[in-house]
Amino acid sequence: MHSTIKIAIAEDKKPLRESLVQNLSYFEEVDVVFTAANGLDIVAKTSASQPDVILMDIEMPGMNGIEATASIKAKHPNVKVLMLTVFDDDKRIMEAILAGANGYLLKEEHPNKIVEAIENLMDGGAPMSASIALKTLNILRMQVSGNSTPIEDFGISERELQVLTRMAEGQNYQQVSEALFISPKTVRNHIQNIYSKLQVNSKIEAINMARKMGWV
Repeated sequence: MHSTIKIAIAEDKKPLRESLVQNLSYFEEVDVVFTAANGLDIVAKTSASQPDVILMDIEMPGMNGIEATASIKAKHPNVKVLMLTVFDDDKRIMEAILAGANGYLLKEEHPNKIVEAIENLMDGGAPMSASIALKTLNILRMQVSGNSTPIEDFGISERELQVLTRMAEGQNYQQVSEALFISPKTVRNHIQNIYSKLQVNSKIEAINMARKMGWV
């Protein structure tokens, strides 16, 4: 049996923060000792009063949850951080794990599951939502085996792959449009869609990711 587990919550949206505090108040196993509205806030408050577990949102102003996690784990390695977020993409999952997160839950989880995950953390576990655990296993398999990730996983269409391949070959918008018999504007639209689906911001990043995944 654990003594009451001291919880801190980092969440920038006040209604969500208050709802989480309210939901956790029904459980004797946990006690919310403080809340924070952003990454800088949670880092400062954790230094002043270390909780057992922090429920950490990712998308927050000033300093996001991944940066805050890295900062907290560097100074207070015994404080456990459980990501609690709407994001389930590979990039965020890996960034959170590399920053030192001890677990990763989606906000859709029932309060019962959140409390179970907190107890699991205190027992040395690494709780994850089922979909997150599956994605993490796939990422690890890919890294260990060197196999490519199916392009379908990212929703990249056949036409978008053709554009991406020609970009990787060094072609510019005009050359891609002539080769594929589409307008430069259509090429530009495809490239914007590729950026969005791969969560990158430049042609170099898109090409590097495509090469790493074994698509081009």
